[in-house]
Amino acid sequence: MPRYLACLLLALCAIIPSLSIACPEWSGGRAEREIIALAERLAGWDDAYYRQGESPVSDDVYDQARKRLTAWQHCFPEVHEEGSLAGGAPDDARPAGPIRHPIVQTGLAKLADEAAVRRWLARRGDVWVQPKVDGVAVTLVYEQGRLARAISRGDGHHGQDWTAAARRIPAVPARLPERVDAILQGELHRRLEGHVQAEAGTAGARSEVAGLMARDVLEAEAAGRIGLFVWDWPDGPATMRERLDGLRRLGFGESIALTKPVKRLEEVALWRERWYRGPLPFATDGVVLRQGGRPAGPSWQAEPPIWAAAWKHPPREALAEVRGVEFRIGRTGRITPLLHLHPVELSGRTIRRVGLGSLTRWQELDIRPGDQVVIALAGLTIPRLEGVAWRATERPSVSPPEAADYHALSCWRPAPGCEVQFLERLTWLSGSEGLELPGVGQGTWQSLLEAGLLEGLLDWLSLDAAALTEVSGIGEIRAERLMASFALARERPFNDWLAALGPPADLGLAARGDWRELAKRSEAEWRDSTGIGVARAEQLRDFFSHVEVRLLAKRLSAAGIDGFRPRHGGSGRP
Repeated sequence: MPRYLACLLLALCAIIPSLSIACPEWSGGRAEREIIALAERLAGWDDAYYRQGESPVSDDVYDQARKRLTAWQHCFPEVHEEGSLAGGAPDDARPAGPIRHPIVQTGLAKLADEAAVRRWLARRGDVWVQPKVDGVAVTLVYEQGRLARAISRGDGHHGQDWTAAARRIPAVPARLPERVDAILQGELHRRLEGHVQAEAGTAGARSEVAGLMARDVLEAEAAGRIGLFVWDWPDGPATMRERLDGLRRLGFGESIALTKPVKRLEEVALWRERWYRGPLPFATDGVVLRQGGRPAGPSWQAEPPIWAAAWKHPPREALAEVRGVEFRIGRTGRITPLLHLHPVELSGRTIRRVGLGSLTRWQELDIRPGDQVVIALAGLTIPRLEGVAWRATERPSVSPPEAADYHALSCWRPAPGCEVQFLERLTWLSGSEGLELPGVGQGTWQSLLEAGLLEGLLDWLSLDAAALTEVSGIGEIRAERLMASFALARERPFNDWLAALGPPADLGLAARGDWRELAKRSEAEWRDSTGIGVARAEQLRDFFSHVEVRLLAKRLSAAGIDGFRPRHGGSGRP
């Protein structure tokens, strides 16, 4: 469905929630640069949408960006970018296509929530609800029952000539059952069998159809993937029931079946929820409310009318401002960038941070504080970065750690620059993959580190209750519990201790034997072990021969830990 023209008059904002974006602490010059940059980005998105039929961002992100621009302009009223309050279709002299619509295509105002829908319904009667099909809008002109022209939405006044492509689409009748003159407005959509919007989202449906319609020649197979939903008959009968009866006679049954009369908010909400979570033959992004008795088509304007409005589905993406970039170093030395965000709401969750997965991805995207990013939820729970919406005009430098300094055998001690990886090693050691020590987690290790009690991975083995009670936040009872957990560690079997040290593989059967046997294996002997490949064998050789690992084994031997103790009559050398 077409993106509506943004609010030009504050009166229209009665259907939009009040602006809740905090004013940035910018100088006048910075504010002017940021407002101009966002206005230009929105203009670029508008041009792509209206002139090229492309959607660089989702409607959710576009609407949030438009709202942000309006908020910034209210924050800095002295800054005025000419034309920046305007939105939607480009208003310059260059038309969005060579073909004029016989009846303009209107936009749709958006109702923000149930309260807005209730108010809209209270002032109107004879209301009908339809799914808001997520495709590309089209005008179909029939003369004496024959398809004469098909015009893309464009800017509402002009569009591209899609007639040749439309005639190849089976869902668009080349000839109607009756010899009538008719102007139909609707949506060309990607046909999707059993599509559930709440689960699959838009699935790129709109972009795919826009791309197909932009081809020089629309192949038969591609044309068969396109469907048609007629949502209005501007020059048709005066009432909705008459228009629906006429569309049924003309063969547009799908549109009839999905146009429902409603009177109350509860009915609208029911259809919205059913179409969001139930199967439909196309992607949707909400519902559309239409008054059955509305003005005749020739009086329409290319702007949101008072007799139709949209209530969109819950947003699947959110626009968030980056307030900081953190680089977390894991136990194995992997560097994971983490973006700290100004909190945003998405599907009932407050999102404050999102990971980028790898240092390489951060370097490719070059995200810095002040940049605006797009966030979605993976599996409805895990925040996921979708991309960068636009960049701040002033971007502070960000210095990531040197990747070469961190690896599987770095940071066995909390030396400067190694604090994070060392803490991750401790957390792994006491966790479920290692010794599984009750009540000992990252917070415990952090407290012991801040108290200066840990200079090595195993220093906790020599701590006593008196030392623990000197640590902030640890009283006598907790100290006793920690001592019990530390004592329990001494009873853990060799394989648990081996896993706790973090070798580069789950050794399984390959770990049969004690430390001495494993430490003296050559790379070739590791390769002969079941499930150990060439690369892993090299990593195991490096692990067991590393000086810090050997020192840890020696300390465990001295502590009498099973599997590390010297054999009877042996030298005791680990």
